[in-house]
Amino acid sequence: MQAFTLLIKPSGSDCNINCEYCFYKDRPHRFGHGRQRMSEKVLEKLVEDYLGLGFPVAGFAWQGGEPTLMGVEFFQRAVRLQKKLALPGSQISNTMQTNGLLIDEKWCRFLRDNKFLIGISIDGPAEFHDHYRVDNSGGGTFDKVMRAVEQFKQYDVQFNTLTLLNNRNVDKADELFDFLVGAGAGYMQFIPCVETEPLTGEISDFSITPRQYGDFLCRIFDRWYDYGPDKLNIREIDSLVSYFVLGKHTICTYSKQCAGFVVVEHGGDCFCCEFFVKPEWRLGSILEAPLEKLASFALKRSFARKKQNLSDSCLLCRYLDLCRGGCMKDRVSTGGRPARRSYFCESYRQFFDHAVGRAKRLAAHITEGSVARKSRSPQDVRLQIPGKAQ
Repeated sequence: MQAFTLLIKPSGSDCNINCEYCFYKDRPHRFGHGRQRMSEKVLEKLVEDYLGLGFPVAGFAWQGGEPTLMGVEFFQRAVRLQKKLALPGSQISNTMQTNGLLIDEKWCRFLRDNKFLIGISIDGPAEFHDHYRVDNSGGGTFDKVMRAVEQFKQYDVQFNTLTLLNNRNVDKADELFDFLVGAGAGYMQFIPCVETEPLTGEISDFSITPRQYGDFLCRIFDRWYDYGPDKLNIREIDSLVSYFVLGKHTICTYSKQCAGFVVVEHGGDCFCCEFFVKPEWRLGSILEAPLEKLASFALKRSFARKKQNLSDSCLLCRYLDLCRGGCMKDRVSTGGRPARRSYFCESYRQFFDHAVGRAKRLAAHITEGSVARKSRSPQDVRLQIPGKAQ
């Protein structure tokens, strides 16, 4: 079986802040609202089933909603189970995406000691971040997020930043870059926001345009290149360089198929992708069937291949091998017809036109050893299980 990462939603869509652009706002009620918590039974089953597959590296990605609502004790149990059930000589990767509001000394010590890699959501300086990322009383969350960032640095917790590009910050590439570098981010992710209004089907006000995203990618590439590719990682750019070095991408956005994840919701239901938690893409429940069986279902293979259903313009595009149609969630339909082309198609063309030449040259320098890319060693972000691999 092809290895995959387990994307786990232990608290479902439950969250302690109220972001206006959250894609869970239109989540069907059948998949849960309000307080949602994963039971010990589900946790034990998913850890046992997943580690039983014997992948050399087992990737647990904890997301939400807000996963820290589960409390430190839940994750302590998860790590104990991982150490107990992992095959000798294997490696375990734990990542967590958080808004940071509940982070304190206890959390930091646990995350550091158990080698969790943290992604913290921050949309830039307060003027940008606090516009959409507000608490349930409508107050800004920036100060609390920055307090978490400072605690991560104090306790040597490894962290990435995740910035959602929206209509407030997308035109501010320089401000975002300077702010995130100043905050100590060595690893950045930028996610373009495009959502449609549920009633009208029109693009929401907080979404960005293809031109805005293209301009942003080009400017952030220039800043990264001038700053020093050996000093900083940006996910979208790293994937492009990786393609020219290794012949493959590092993010699913540009991959040929969508096969890298299995999503486990808090109640045990499994899906093909976090953006497609819909009845038609439900694989089943790990309480009813082994994870190995769910991950092998024809439905999952069908979903993986679905990405290859591209428009004629994509198939004729000179950047097909770089883009592969982008993420399927961005094939937004605004005219009542299914979209086979990414909303951000022109963004990618603009970016590749701008960056491919320098990315290829950098890849050549990396291959010949004259440029060393900044990267974490595996032992920094993985639990090493003692013993000889079987």
